[in-house]
Amino acid sequence: MTKPPAVRPARPYFSSGPCAKPPGWEASRLDTASLGRSHRSKIGKARLQRCIDLMRETLELPDTHRLGIVPGSDTGAFEMAMWTMLGARPVTALAWESFGKGWVNDAIEQLGLDTHVMEAPYGELPNLKKVGWHHDVLFTWNGTTSGVRVPNGDWIPGHRQGLSFVDATSAVFAHKLPWDKIDVATFSWQKVLGGEAAHGVLILGPRAVERLESHTPDRPLPKLFRLTKKGKLMEEIFEGSTINTPSMLCVEDAIHSLEWAQSIGGLDGMIERCTANAEAVDRLVEERDWLHHLCPDPAIRSRTGVCLTLEGADQERIKRMTALLEEEEVAYDIGGYRDAPPGLRIWCGATVETADIEALGPWLDYAWEKSA
Repeated sequence: MTKPPAVRPARPYFSSGPCAKPPGWEASRLDTASLGRSHRSKIGKARLQRCIDLMRETLELPDTHRLGIVPGSDTGAFEMAMWTMLGARPVTALAWESFGKGWVNDAIEQLGLDTHVMEAPYGELPNLKKVGWHHDVLFTWNGTTSGVRVPNGDWIPGHRQGLSFVDATSAVFAHKLPWDKIDVATFSWQKVLGGEAAHGVLILGPRAVERLESHTPDRPLPKLFRLTKKGKLMEEIFEGSTINTPSMLCVEDAIHSLEWAQSIGGLDGMIERCTANAEAVDRLVEERDWLHHLCPDPAIRSRTGVCLTLEGADQERIKRMTALLEEEEVAYDIGGYRDAPPGLRIWCGATVETADIEALGPWLDYAWEKSA
């Protein structure tokens, strides 16, 4: 088989897929006035607030929910929520991919909580109808290592005793989330926004704030996790006063991404781009009898981190394929997650051009033949 036509080199904005900067990205420049200045300066606080306001607007977040920038990417934000709020009730932890399993480990091994675990293999979901909402419930909205997402929020009752803790890092900006069903949500900028990963974002609904102000954890809390002072929520965290020193360069990069998102139609525009990209991968699969979705059910299949299996391919053949694609500057880091079944993982976030995914098809054919 001859080589397909050359493609523009992919710049990996996220580690699991090919991506070049989309049109319009360069239309504005980063505002550099805040760089090198204290995050506590007037301009620093203003830019942090600008970032918070843009996230609220783009996510269509209701006034009932607070949003703040915190340390440690999505992991830091989610563990901050776990360490500060869990323990008042038993916990149900849902796991169908590696990061959900990480929260299970935290709940049991690190926090020693009374935890009911509901697991499913890669490519599937646990039975959501059997979740008991008298517990606090931990789950990942969209699993990037399994290519599986929850279908919607209908399975979460409006009147629930426990809190919903949602790791939404590869779901935000790709879905309209039912915020009335979400008490705690976390994400970071490196996924659908294509930004830097140093900082996390913590979203708290009113029931989460009530928990913080009424429940004192029976464990020491590091300074980076503390969200209350004298029994009251530290509101300043959600007004641009971060717990620790943030990178203002990362903040400006996030603002730049969010302004671009606004320019293409906000949340609807972002969802449209993610959906078009996922549908392009669907076509790649339909056209090849050796290529399959790890998640067979379209209703729960991710539209951002799309995971694929290859007929009869072991990990060594996958490595040969991905090495060839990287050498040809076609796609970077598209091998499946190390704990998942051998396969590929195509990133379909909003910063990816659909034409780039379509151009990947002939190269997959070439790499499949050459790696045999």
